This record gives sequence, structure tokens and C-alpha cells, in this order.
Amino acid sequence: MVDERSASTSEFKDHVVQIRRVTKVVKGGKNFSFSALVVVGDGRGRVGYGLGKAREVPLAISKGMEQAKRRMVSVPLQGHTIPHYVEGEFGSGHVILRPASKGTGVIAGGAVRAVMEVAGVQDVLTKCVGTNNPQNVVKAAFEGLRKLQSPESVARKRGKSLEEILG
Repeated sequence: MVDERSASTSEFKDHVVQIRRVTKVVKGGKNFSFSALVVVGDGRGRVGYGLGKAREVPLAISKGMEQAKRRMVSVPLQGHTIPHYVEGEFGSGHVILRPASKGTGVIAGGAVRAVMEVAGVQDVLTKCVGTNNPQNVVKAAFEGLRKLQSPESVARKRGKSLEEILG
């Protein structure tokens, strides 16, 4: 049974985006704890993020990974890139995602780069406008990824063939 569990967790790639030490001031002094922002993906179009909080860093990371696995979303990929231009917003975080030709690589900052790499996107151009707060940037990137539509679904919605949509 232990082998099955390790095999199921090894299929996911995880990336710790941010670890913060947070302090709560109480009557007796200060209580220190940690929050960890974690991104988890399978490298084939499924990706999720989670925020874990605990008194120790490893516990915070594992809680974040569990939450990320529960929040996974599917991203339509077209080869090694995304199908079309999209923008995502969350709070003051604004992320622009543009498809790129093969060989371009992931042109992105730290938080968006982590999301794209674990999702399996290999060629993409991104830009963060507004805040660079990792939590808002990750949430904005996910908002953009949720808006992505595959060419097949667009063709179905419009009642056209795939060749008519792609040109």
C-alpha cells in the first residue's frame, strides 16, 4: 500500500512559490507560524494551487500541497503552448498570457513561471501588470487559465468544423 501512495504522489510536480513567517501578537507575547503558497501539476494540463498554514514549514508545505491537489483545474493545451491569448485578474494582480512558437520557452516571472512549468506549458509569453504579490499573481494566472478554451470546444459552440475555426 505504501508503494501505491508514493506512485500516486510522484505523478505530480510541485513548486513552493512563497514561504512567509507570520506573527500573531497575543497577551503572552508573539505566536509565530508559517504560510506556504504551493503550486502542484501533472505536467499534462492539470494544475492547482494551495495555501497551507502551520507552526512549522514542512507541515505548511504539505497542507498547501493537499489543498492544491483538491483545487486542480484542467488547462487545454495546444502542443506545448496555450491555444489563445488570455488575461486573468485577481485583486490588483493582472496577468497576460500569450501563446508562443515552439522553442520560445517559458517567458515569465517567478510566480507565473511556477504555474506554467507544473501545468506542462513549455512555450508561453507572460506579463504581470500591477502588483507582483505572489498570491494575487498566482490567483490571476489561474483565472486566466480557467478562461482558456480548446479549439474543439469553440467549434462545437459555434456549430462549425474545426477547419473553419483554425483557418
